[in-house]
Amino acid sequence: MENAHTKESGDVLAHFGVTEDTGLSPEQVKKNLSKYGFNELPAEEGKSIWELVVEQFEDLLVRILLLAACISFVLAMFEEGEETVTAFVEPFVILLILIANAVVGERNAESAIEALKEYEPEMGKVYRADRKSVQRIKAREIVPGDVVEVSVGDKVPADIRIISIKSTTLRVDQSILTGESVSVIKHTDAVPDLRAVNQDKKNMLFSGTNIAAGKATGVVIATGVSTEIGKIRDQMAATEQEKTPLQQKLDEFGEQLSKVISLICVAVWIINIGHFNDPVHGGSWIRGAIYYFKIAVALAVAAIPEGLPAVITTCLALGTRRMAKKNAIVRSLPSVETLGCTSVICSDKTGTLTTNQMCVTKMFIIDKVDGDSISLAQFDISGSKYTPEGEV
Repeated sequence: MENAHTKESGDVLAHFGVTEDTGLSPEQVKKNLSKYGFNELPAEEGKSIWELVVEQFEDLLVRILLLAACISFVLAMFEEGEETVTAFVEPFVILLILIANAVVGERNAESAIEALKEYEPEMGKVYRADRKSVQRIKAREIVPGDVVEVSVGDKVPADIRIISIKSTTLRVDQSILTGESVSVIKHTDAVPDLRAVNQDKKNMLFSGTNIAAGKATGVVIATGVSTEIGKIRDQMAATEQEKTPLQQKLDEFGEQLSKVISLICVAVWIINIGHFNDPVHGGSWIRGAIYYFKIAVALAVAAIPEGLPAVITTCLALGTRRMAKKNAIVRSLPSVETLGCTSVICSDKTGTLTTNQMCVTKMFIIDKVDGDSISLAQFDISGSKYTPEGEV
């Protein structure tokens, strides 16, 4: 239900056709379940081995290797005599290297989206028309319109509009959504602002947050992906991973190397045109051309550093170990290198994390270095707003 925070609690109950004391009937539950689905975040589908293998071939160097393997394979089919079996060895070895790279390089199951699922509660307490008292059910079976009861220590099972507070106050810890460590006091009155942010929706309980004190009942207005935490999940799923500085440099290196290799291979083949008719090749111009073409292909395969990904992974793993000794835990290997490229880290208390804004008040630059002593030039910056107004 859109903008439930702006409506009176009676209107929200009327919208779903329920009362606070009875809750939904079994027919309404079935209807809402088929309409809105289960109250759970969909699991992040892991990539299949086939997808991982295909992904590896997006690298330019790997594509050149694959092309070389295909050419070697085609040429091997035209080999005559005893060399036929050995001719197939080279393309097979190249393919094996590529598949091994794909399987070892990309099997990273740790996902931030999976971490969000840890905030989903197992159970919830609901009022339903088929029973007089409150009943505990699996949180995934809760549907919009359900009348839910929450008390101190409970995890909120869905996005809920509070109807009545059964204690003096109701305090909720919603730091997983807003970043604010202080628990928030809730009320039942409508919040008229249509553009209110989550912090201002004082009459709402959000899925995954914890009840710090008090007891209340409310009506579920959103479940699963429609909840605020579900929207975060969708944003994370839609975020494309940016390449790290190292990956960008490797891509540039791959492009330059491929151009150089292509030029050298073509040059080697053209230089030997005069030798195509040599008696060694049986006097056949075509057989001579194929022979030198194979030499050019072998040259290309030899020039590509197949071991480069393995060496990089090893170096990053060693970097991770060194950081672990200094009590810094690294979840993703490329981030070791990204951290190595960092020159300034700005950090601040929760105000920055929630409003995503900082204000500079002082600035220092190195004025001059004289032997071992360094003098700093200090500048004060006026203006205290987040807008770019002020003078140095």
